[in-house]
Amino acid sequence: MSSLVAAMVMVGCSTKAPAPTAPPAPPAIEAAETPEPPEPEVAEPAKKPKKPVVVDPAVLVLAQTDRTLRMSPADLSKEIARLTELEESAIETPLLLAVALAQTRQPVDTARALGLVQRVLGNNAPAAQALHPLARLMESRLLQQRRLEDQLDRQNQQLRDAQRRNEQLNERLEAVRAIERSLTTRPAPTPAPATPPPANGGNTPRPVP
Repeated sequence: MSSLVAAMVMVGCSTKAPAPTAPPAPPAIEAAETPEPPEPEVAEPAKKPKKPVVVDPAVLVLAQTDRTLRMSPADLSKEIARLTELEESAIETPLLLAVALAQTRQPVDTARALGLVQRVLGNNAPAAQALHPLARLMESRLLQQRRLEDQLDRQNQQLRDAQRRNEQLNERLEAVRAIERSLTTRPAPTPAPATPPPANGGNTPRPVP
């Protein structure tokens, strides 16, 4: 009996208790990807409206003057006619017309150009005042041109008077020469025939009483 108990004890001792099982690991929770916030759109700076290009009237007149100086007489006449129709369309048009008129070198056109320039000088609007320095320069030039034209006209008149006097002197001189030619070509007077002497030797018988 005792041996049986001993054997059972030995069997019990030799049998090891099972190792405790580790609790299963909790399932791994994958971290949800947080969507990145969209980048804020940078608003483009508002484009400023383009300002209209403003051309200085004085610069426009100078540019047109350079073109007018190279025109032929036929093109110049057409340009004067065109600007005359547009004379009141813009503040600088009278000056453009004055430039064209000054190129004809005619006293009547010079006088008209001078009147146009002086009209601009008399305009006190801000746009016209910007043209006053250029208008004063043109006025000075036109006044000088007018003086030269008047001087040339007086010289031409004096030349015409001298030519007329010269023609009159030539006419008088030709009349004198014609008289001289008529005197030299006139035939000499024929002399009277000589009376023959009497046959009796010059003793003319006396009449009987």
